[in-house]
Amino acid sequence: MAPREVLLPRLESVLYSGQIGEGDAVVDFEQRFGATIGNPHCLAFNSGTAALHTALILAGVGAGDEVITTAMTAEPTNLAILHAGAHPVWADVDPGNGNLNAGSIAACVSPRTRAILVVHYGGIPAPLGAINALAARYGLPVIEDAAHALGARYAGQAIGTHSDFVMFSFQAIKHMTTVDGGMLACRDPAVLARGRRVRWFGIDRAAPRTAVDVHEVGYKYHMNNVTATIGAIQLEYLPPLLARHIDNGRYFDRAFGAEAGLSPCLWDAAAAPSYWFYTVLADDRDGLARHLSAHGIANSLAHRRNDQHSVFRSSQRDLPGLDNFYAKMLHIPCGWWVDDEARAYITEVIARGW
Repeated sequence: MAPREVLLPRLESVLYSGQIGEGDAVVDFEQRFGATIGNPHCLAFNSGTAALHTALILAGVGAGDEVITTAMTAEPTNLAILHAGAHPVWADVDPGNGNLNAGSIAACVSPRTRAILVVHYGGIPAPLGAINALAARYGLPVIEDAAHALGARYAGQAIGTHSDFVMFSFQAIKHMTTVDGGMLACRDPAVLARGRRVRWFGIDRAAPRTAVDVHEVGYKYHMNNVTATIGAIQLEYLPPLLARHIDNGRYFDRAFGAEAGLSPCLWDAAAAPSYWFYTVLADDRDGLARHLSAHGIANSLAHRRNDQHSVFRSSQRDLPGLDNFYAKMLHIPCGWWVDDEARAYITEVIARGW
């Protein structure tokens, strides 16, 4: 959180303003966030999942459709596809970083495909150049799940500016938080009015309440003034925090690779990660995990690959790239709280072997 002497007076002001629901503070946060990523067409939501579901709706995804996606992600990414009534189709991932590869996506396109959903796993941008070129060839919208990738860049531009829809998460453990919340950056400003209706029961809040006509199902997905105020303040303190994530990630990039049985992730030359966490690939992943835990260093797999969940059983298929990545990957912390001493200790412990 931002310093209490800055945050609390502004929170108190909104809490006792007489309007704590969706209002001017939400609009202000949308505008500030849009300026941060270089895309002014932003809609704020009460969660990243709500923003992702809305993106699918705005992309024209509905019952019986297919969405090409990845199983290497947190479960909400693909549950949002089920929320839209559609069917996830797993494309395979690059075993060197866990992100979708364009060749596998191309093999999954069918007459029922309505969108491609891309995750920037761990803050490493997926190969957006190849993916967007493929999508254009088939006339498909691209939706980016950038929950891990605030502050990342691709081809010199901030994530949030490349595709039809880009979702950011402000859940409690992301690069920045609004306690909970999400943002949807849209390429086409013409979809914003519908997006505002979808996030508020299908109702146009700008129209007279008794004169409005609800013509499609909407949801209670809006952000409120309290969380938006937190978000606007967080943006003021975000740059040095992102810079520390990136500096730590690059430190580990330089440090790892010489150890037998261990390698860092590799990625598209156009990608500049924001390192939500740091991923190492180890031949003896479980041994490395025990070694790190024994020396007090946090580590985890973060997510269960989604194709192992019963709710996605109908999407089962062979994914050799994911098998390879999932057997080797282990995440270690590289966030703003990891100081010089901590990151040196992590690299020294790993260098001892396990």
